[in-house]
Amino acid sequence: MYLYQYKKNTIKYEKYNENDYIVLKFPVNYSTHYEENKNVYVHLFEPYKIHGDIIFLHGIGNNNIPYLEWYARFFKTQGYRTSVVILPYHLKRTPKGMNGGDPFYSADPDKCVIEFHNAVKDVRRTIDLIESFNDFNKNNLSLFGVSFGGIIGTMTLALDKRIKKGVLMITGGNWRWINFHSPYTYKVREEYKAKGNAYGCNSEEFCINHFRKDPVNFVSKNFQRIDDIFDKAPIPCYSYDPISFAKFVNQPILFIRGIFDKIIPKEATDDLISLLPNVSVQKIPTGHKSSILFKRLVGKKILNFLQKK
Repeated sequence: MYLYQYKKNTIKYEKYNENDYIVLKFPVNYSTHYEENKNVYVHLFEPYKIHGDIIFLHGIGNNNIPYLEWYARFFKTQGYRTSVVILPYHLKRTPKGMNGGDPFYSADPDKCVIEFHNAVKDVRRTIDLIESFNDFNKNNLSLFGVSFGGIIGTMTLALDKRIKKGVLMITGGNWRWINFHSPYTYKVREEYKAKGNAYGCNSEEFCINHFRKDPVNFVSKNFQRIDDIFDKAPIPCYSYDPISFAKFVNQPILFIRGIFDKIIPKEATDDLISLLPNVSVQKIPTGHKSSILFKRLVGKKILNFLQKK
């Protein structure tokens, strides 16, 4: 069984009210060393009359989740049940002494490939649960991923065709650009410099010379099926890189990019977009964090996209 595969079975879950949403709580289906991460939490924003479902994936870190849930509340008013999947190591899933999402920042690809695919499994298990509801419409399930959520979202869209449309916002791929150029990944660069990893990576120069001279062309030519991502990758970081999965995302995709985004380098966004076969791009005049200032405009663009036949 490949890392991305899992056994689908009945989910035993708890359901309770919290703030203005419903919480769905259920066990993860993989091994974890942290008690806090043994359950998935989903914030469910449910309208009275449901026109469709949206799986919403937030960015990395705890602070962005509350304000990004504006989108879930907005979609709820438009008849879309929105499931905000709290990704591993966030909010109640954050182990003591950690900041939200810390384990995803690592120079060790053997560690990251497991963590990233565990996050994807949480998303897919959420879909397993949602599709068991009597009012679920299998023809109207979409995914909306922001920043880190767009990375996990790209992987999920490639692996799970129950999702009919996708929205990716202020995100990208190709770990060369993200790990060595994003201001958010300075800890990863320090780790590369201090001890490197088992594959000899200790700098951007080594990364380029040995593994990523032209990764877009490499994945385009060599990955003809999902299993190739694991069988033909020269290093495991390809197995959780959105560019590896992008060509398998055949659903219609709306890509929203911030013109002045510095958190996700421009090149990372360009590389991901170049491999998505069915993508339309909308630009907003904003940076990464400031994209929330355009939430109403973005919300309307997404609604138009989802409602388009």
